[in-house]
Amino acid sequence: MSPLRLPAKRAIDVCGATAALAVLGPVLLLIALAIWRSLGTPVLFRQVRAGLHGRLFELLKFRTMTDARDAAGELRPDGERLTRLGSWLRATSLDELPELLNVLCGDMSLVGPRPLLVDYLGHYSPEQARRHEVLPGITGWAAVHGRNATSWQRRLALDVWYVDHWSLRLDLKILLMTVVTVLKREGISASGHATMPRFDEDAGRGGAA
Repeated sequence: MSPLRLPAKRAIDVCGATAALAVLGPVLLLIALAIWRSLGTPVLFRQVRAGLHGRLFELLKFRTMTDARDAAGELRPDGERLTRLGSWLRATSLDELPELLNVLCGDMSLVGPRPLLVDYLGHYSPEQARRHEVLPGITGWAAVHGRNATSWQRRLALDVWYVDHWSLRLDLKILLMTVVTVLKREGISASGHATMPRFDEDAGRGGAA
């Protein structure tokens, strides 16, 4: 990335996230109230993810699952814990809206590779690990090319492609493509999964949904 273009990308992130939060404020409040009535507290799902250069940060999303556990005290599979409201929030990508706060904090960008679980940092190949050379994004090149319905190998390859071809024009293209993808509700989950399989299940390596 050109040092001259990085400030422009950050300025777009801050202005875009601020405008989105201002416009969508009532929507965020209604979703929070619906989750509170359906699941109680907490309303937000918080999870540590790997960001730029593998630096850890706390990702914010709207909660979509219950805390149901089995007899051994282990969380039940995602598909069993995903609520009806949660399924709708995921299908419309509204569960991602709190990540706008991550953008304002500088942990994320509007566009970039999706932030994945910390568990998988040691499992990427050197080439796949290059996805961490840029800030993670709310949406990204892989997200508009199959999202969770594509294989991990292809998804990570698309992330690295984005790193190598990044431009402000490409970011704008991805944002426009994201609108179409969300409206069509494409790639919400892999077959037989609430989201997609773990990377180790899919390709014998470590990864995250």
